[in-house]
Amino acid sequence: MFASRFRPWLLLAPALLLLAGLLLWPLIRVVLFSLQDYGLREIVSGTSNYIGLDNYAEILGDPTLWTAALPNTVLFAAASVVGTVVFGTLVALLLRSLGGFWRGALGTVIMVAWAMPAVTGTYVWVWIFDADGGIVNRTLMGLGLMDQPVNWFTNPVTFYAIALLNVVHHGFPFVAVTVLAGLLGVPKEMLEAAEMDGAGPIRRFFSVIVPSLRQVFAIVIILSTIWDFKIFAQVYLMPGGAGSNRQVLNMGVWSYVESFGQNRYGFGAAIAVLLTLFLMAITVVYVRTILKEEKNA
Repeated sequence: MFASRFRPWLLLAPALLLLAGLLLWPLIRVVLFSLQDYGLREIVSGTSNYIGLDNYAEILGDPTLWTAALPNTVLFAAASVVGTVVFGTLVALLLRSLGGFWRGALGTVIMVAWAMPAVTGTYVWVWIFDADGGIVNRTLMGLGLMDQPVNWFTNPVTFYAIALLNVVHHGFPFVAVTVLAGLLGVPKEMLEAAEMDGAGPIRRFFSVIVPSLRQVFAIVIILSTIWDFKIFAQVYLMPGGAGSNRQVLNMGVWSYVESFGQNRYGFGAAIAVLLTLFLMAITVVYVRTILKEEKNA
């Protein structure tokens, strides 16, 4: 009886120990760093300088958190998740309506966007919106809509609009392929019955498809939320995104700039811990809401 109860855990033990070594221990180290005034002096000497929660108090009292980093992180992540899931779902619906050959061909093409490294994709979007020779500026000036080039990266709104295009372009293939797999599993009889009852395409989608794919949408939303909250390269590599323009800082870039730009590794670790806690709280609330809805259903 005892052996049968703990046999699954014994079988999982090697993988759990590996995950603990790769994930849990680094997380613990970051938390320990966040409780220290840890800089180059501490790295060279190998000493610890614990200051308790002073780093967290300084972060919470820093106007950068409330005026730039936190709003930019939250609003951008929300817009990115909505844009990625909506556009990916529309592409999945398009793929479902195609025949086998064209579905495979188009699916292969869109996966190129997902396979493209974030660094490469970011530089492509920077080139497109470049203030001097970018395609957007040249096109708008050629159409007579602008008299002179515009630097799209100095304004926080246009800066994050470009970053949003970048993130949605890079993330929608995963949503499209995942939702398509779910769509192919929806019984055609249910859709045909709804159509015979007079339900239009939009009504069929929200009344039949969405309830059938609740678990699929939960997965893609949770994963998109995690990915989009910790966006780094798509912001850092854009002009002004590496810290020179403090108005466009997000939590991830702020943590990096403080750690490796100012050599305040403890302060940067504290920012990373706060971001992780905030992300975990959002994920837990969303998962509990989904489970509660399923239980009530």
